[in-house]
Formats: sequence, structure tokens, C-alpha cells
Amino acid sequence: MFRLWAKEWKENHMIRDMVVCDESDDTRTHKVFHALDEVCYAFDLSKPIWLDATIEEFKRHAKARFYQDNFVDAIAFDYLEIQIIEE
Repeated sequence: MFRLWAKEWKENHMIRDMVVCDESDDTRTHKVFHALDEVCYAFDLSKPIWLDATIEEFKRHAKARFYQDNFVDAIAFDYLEIQIIEE
């Protein structure tokens, strides 16, 4: 089972979080994108842009942070963090 944990952080405090589970036979990349879509819908956010630094961080640690630079719209928190907690 694939599980992705998403967290919104503001001033070193977690504002809200959610876990997305996916048991489909999709590729890991598709699962990450589908989970991120679910998170953005649940948190009422625009979809973040994957910058080169974000991609490298995700490849290295299975964790990525999306800051204001990753979003087209203004965000009311410091960053959105996603992390794969189970594959």
C-alpha cells in the first residue's frame, strides 16, 4: 500500500495534515501526483509547481516542501510538506 502524508506548516507549527492511501497498480510517480491532487483539493489549494530543487529533494529523501515560490496563488502558511510514509 502506498501512503503519502501531507502537512501544512506555519511558524514551526503544523496547522493541518492528512494521509492519502493508494492501493492502485499505478506507477509511484502517478501515485504521488494523484495523492498531491487529493491534498490540494482537500486543503483548497492550487497545485504546486515542481521546481528543480523540489524534485531533487523528493528523489533524495522521499519528502518535499512546497514554499510560496511553488504556488501561483498566495498561501496562508509557510510551506506544504509531503512525505511518502509507506510504499
